[in-house]
Amino acid sequence: MKKHVAANVSWVGKIDWELKKFHGEEYSTHRGSSYNSYVVEEGKTVLIDTVWMPFAKEFVDNLEAEGLLAKLDAVIANHGEIDHSGALPELLSRRPDLPVYCTANAVKSLKGQYHADWDFKVVKTGDSIDVGNGKSLVFVEAPMLHWPDSMFTYLTGDAILFSNDAFGQHYASELLFNDLVDQAELMQECVKYYANILTPFSPLVKAKIEEVVGMKLPVNAIATSHGVIWRKDPLQIVTKYMEWAQDYKEDRVTIMYDTMWNGTRRLAEELAKGIVDASPSTQVVVHNVARTDKNDIITDVFRSKAILAGSPTVNKGVLSALAGIMEEIKGLKFKGKKAAAFGTYGWSGESPKVISELLKESGFDLVEGGPKALWMPDDKALEAAREFGRAFAKAL
Repeated sequence: MKKHVAANVSWVGKIDWELKKFHGEEYSTHRGSSYNSYVVEEGKTVLIDTVWMPFAKEFVDNLEAEGLLAKLDAVIANHGEIDHSGALPELLSRRPDLPVYCTANAVKSLKGQYHADWDFKVVKTGDSIDVGNGKSLVFVEAPMLHWPDSMFTYLTGDAILFSNDAFGQHYASELLFNDLVDQAELMQECVKYYANILTPFSPLVKAKIEEVVGMKLPVNAIATSHGVIWRKDPLQIVTKYMEWAQDYKEDRVTIMYDTMWNGTRRLAEELAKGIVDASPSTQVVVHNVARTDKNDIITDVFRSKAILAGSPTVNKGVLSALAGIMEEIKGLKFKGKKAAAFGTYGWSGESPKVISELLKESGFDLVEGGPKALWMPDDKALEAAREFGRAFAKAL
């Protein structure tokens, strides 16, 4: 169903209430998501992005029912990823005459995914389409935010920035706009989205924001490709991105562990108590990585100034859930955070050393001396863990 956004701009996307996993099985979407597509109806009618392929026929049928399909003059693909471009094959099978405006890299990704040679119109920063009534759609390349092919599109006159994946969040709502939804839920999904998807590209995020701000364009709304449209104080999310892009951390420590017979869990809990003993204002969160959503853990790691990671020793290594999340953390390239390792063992006891190496490879500043307990920790071992927690807090 077409929904009014501003002036002659409408939302024509799809809300996906059932979505619980995204990017395959890699990203949890507890609150669903949306695939936002927009139509600009001025002298020319232009579609900006489409929806995920499972909803392609429904999407194009809706465009036809709204009288838009025959009216379209062009389509803009801000990003070639399938959740945004998935309806292009259906759309262009019915309107093969439509030109597709996108970056050179987007041509490569769209051809690679759909094996079709559509009427591509390659654009770069500063190029534009005159849509009539004194308005233009201006393109701004945004490589690696978060694919090499990404770009923004800016509608002059109405001052709307169609930002694709930047500034979005996986959040299903019929209310469409940022000022109408639950603000706590919205910001939880925004920081989770940034932490899990955009963190590795933080230097590029900062540089691109500075470039766009330097253009001194008025911005009345930011129309994202997932979640809500920012219309009330739209630059608030830009300010947040600038904050998050600069080695972000709060007065928070994340303790994450896996355990077999609860010995490592008991060390984790004593470490938490010790940190709070020494620094009562510090927020401490403790996660069993085998039982907690990994994207929620990564969000806490992003927000933290330090982490502690623990596992029992298994086959001279660590349990698979901890190894798996450490691999993801390594790819996210966190900076400016301290870390320490801990664990229990019965035979050889390599896990703290293995974890320490993983932490160093992942860019953390290692604090040596994390607790290591033989078999089930006794009172002496538990007190040693609590004492290390106190010392760790003082070292931050």
